Amino acid sequence: MRILIEASGSLVSGYLIKIIKQSGHEVVSSDIDDFNHAKVLSDDFIIFPKSTRSDLWDVVEKELISKKIDMVIPSFDATLLQWSEKKEYFEKLGIEIIISEKETIEIFSDKWKTYNFFNSVDVLTPKSSLSQEFLLVKPRRGRGGSGVYIGKEKQNMEDMISQEFVDGIEYTVDCFFDKSNHPVYIIPRKRLDVKDGKSTKGIVVQHKVIENQIREISNKIKFIGPINFQCIETANDDLYFIEVNPRIAGGMALGIEASENWISLIVDNIINNIKINPKSIQYGLKMVRYYDECFI
Repeated sequence: MRILIEASGSLVSGYLIKIIKQSGHEVVSSDIDDFNHAKVLSDDFIIFPKSTRSDLWDVVEKELISKKIDMVIPSFDATLLQWSEKKEYFEKLGIEIIISEKETIEIFSDKWKTYNFFNSVDVLTPKSSLSQEFLLVKPRRGRGGSGVYIGKEKQNMEDMISQEFVDGIEYTVDCFFDKSNHPVYIIPRKRLDVKDGKSTKGIVVQHKVIENQIREISNKIKFIGPINFQCIETANDDLYFIEVNPRIAGGMALGIEASENWISLIVDNIINNIKINPKSIQYGLKMVRYYDECFI
């Protein structure tokens, strides 16, 4: 299969490119320009317009057909909702889009909707407000630490939320859901070091409470493929769920390496309906990241 990945100029895209190749498929990377490592490492490359361009999806459709793309694994937050809306359309063209349902994307692409969802299913989550009620202020949409403020100085709260600050151990949980919404893998990891919102050091740990809670959440909403959860455990053993990234994420390298190649799982199960027999998780596996160079 020819598999397209997005925003591949990211510093953490190299691992995803590698595992697609290891799975025996061709990787076609995309970004808004081709002066990046993905152009060198991939089998093919597409330049897409910026997500704000009015003709974006006309160009996307034309390029997917021209490059004979069989499957897309969306990873760019700004276009997740559109991919979910156009999933059936592209499937009629013979192009599989590996993304959860529109409702799932709408909820977890918006921190305010995420907060309300967690409350509605009795999942512990930090108190949040659309006004500056709490010290922690962050954008309703977007990932990482961009736009986050902590303090009492007056902030413009347009498209922002304030949130109760929860202190404790932060866990990132790499999950793989099969086509029936069953969580095949739930792999918690501690982020031991983070730079620019990216995990640079981590360790896989076993945490039954996290596993059970995610299973409960998945009974209330549908997921498919790679999904990433963020939660914090306090000194009192309270487990607060912060957010969900309904897509493949750069830090999932550790969760994938501790289990098996998730690209093969996507093709075998989601595309070809082959049942997954999960492997043992390598608890205690550690990851450290480093920069590498490509010369053009």
